[in-house]
Amino acid sequence: MTIAIAIYLALLGLALGSFYNVVALRVPAGESLTHPPSHCTACGRRLTARDLVPVFSWLASGGRCRHCGAKVSVLYPLGELATGLLFLWSFLTFGLTGSTLTALALSSLAVLVTVADLKYMLIPNKVLLFFLPLLGLLTVLFPQEPMWSHGLGLLAGAAILFPLVWFGGMGMGDLKLFALLGLALGWQGTLLAFLLACLLGTLIMGSLRLAGKIGRKQQVPFGPFLAVSALIAYAYGPQIIGGYLSLIR
Repeated sequence: MTIAIAIYLALLGLALGSFYNVVALRVPAGESLTHPPSHCTACGRRLTARDLVPVFSWLASGGRCRHCGAKVSVLYPLGELATGLLFLWSFLTFGLTGSTLTALALSSLAVLVTVADLKYMLIPNKVLLFFLPLLGLLTVLFPQEPMWSHGLGLLAGAAILFPLVWFGGMGMGDLKLFALLGLALGWQGTLLAFLLACLLGTLIMGSLRLAGKIGRKQQVPFGPFLAVSALIAYAYGPQIIGGYLSLIR
């Protein structure tokens, strides 16, 4: 039964990842999710079922449109694969518990935010507004911390990033996202997620700059680091915090 559920969630993640790509790429551009149907952005040719199998269609076509040969962004298969793997990870980490539902929601939000922020340097308000009641309900039903801690996490998420937004280092989308993540994490998880995001951002962006992939003054999206760090804090926060405290005692 466990293997069957794991396979189902992985396949569900792959399928939903394809839809999340559509949402993340169309909503920031102000486009409809339903019209026009899935099509090649280069030649406009409508895609068929053969072209829409998550990950495998991209691999089979060599990352190009089957009709005109134009390159298809790697964001498409990466978004699909990431969603499938995160759904599988959520179940393997939390099992058949309410925490799995929260992890699935956080994973979905992470993929949507990452694709949109990488493409447009923008975190859509519509996406955050959709997840606000969903994560709020899941937090009430399956709290990781006392409810006051979750409320404080929301405030902490906004307060931590407010100075950075005020001085122009980040956008309001990052602040809104982190406040929403803080609601799910509680105040301790929120602080940990911020530290992890800063660490990941420094390591990855520093490496890319040293490799000459991005310029010193080039703006980089911070939303993906916040989202990934929130997943780490949600799943492993108590162990990380406990391990750190044991070292300094």
